[in-house]
Amino acid sequence: MNGVIGDVLPLAIAIAISPIAIVAAILMLFSTHAGSTSLGLLIGWVVGIVAAVTVFTVITGGVDAGQSQAGVSWVKVGLGAVLMSAGLRQWHARDRHRSAPKWMAAIDRMGFVQALGLGLALAAINPKNLLMAAAAGIAIGAAELSVADTVVVVAIYTVIAASTVAIPVVAYAVTRDRMRAPLDRAKSWLEANNAAVMSVLFLVIGAVLVGKGIGGF
Repeated sequence: MNGVIGDVLPLAIAIAISPIAIVAAILMLFSTHAGSTSLGLLIGWVVGIVAAVTVFTVITGGVDAGQSQAGVSWVKVGLGAVLMSAGLRQWHARDRHRSAPKWMAAIDRMGFVQALGLGLALAAINPKNLLMAAAAGIAIGAAELSVADTVVVVAIYTVIAASTVAIPVVAYAVTRDRMRAPLDRAKSWLEANNAAVMSVLFLVIGAVLVGKGIGGF
């Protein structure tokens, strides 16, 4: 189990430092319905992370191990190549000006249900996060762990992946006035630097996946 945890930790970290959900959470904390919308986003984010990694874990675990090893290795190579390609594209585009997504402008008008749906979409439908969930699910499912160990690994993956959204939401609920300035600085830093950080992380994780895939042949 420890080896599988080591495999999924960098994937969980990649999701954790993805800026979109963090910036959305910070914007919601500054919105009219800060309490309900930030809670809805957090719940949707956690549920989406669990759902995505569980689906890929179940799919991978349901394939006969003897027949699936080569297939799993090819999938790892393919996912690694896609991540490396995404990292290169993001690196080359890191200095381009990009307007904020239109849904960010509507955050102030969102309620709990809309925020919940947004959290689910960002966690389970966002292509980059879905790639991470697929790689994590394949690593967990191919390891043939017991049900209890699988639950533990998925829980660790989820806690780490969701932490960067959970921490500001919880901290803001506890010390609202003191958190405004730090959250605003964090939002500015993420918007300015995250493209470069994510591109390097994608390249490293992609290379690791390709190496693990080749090693499985």
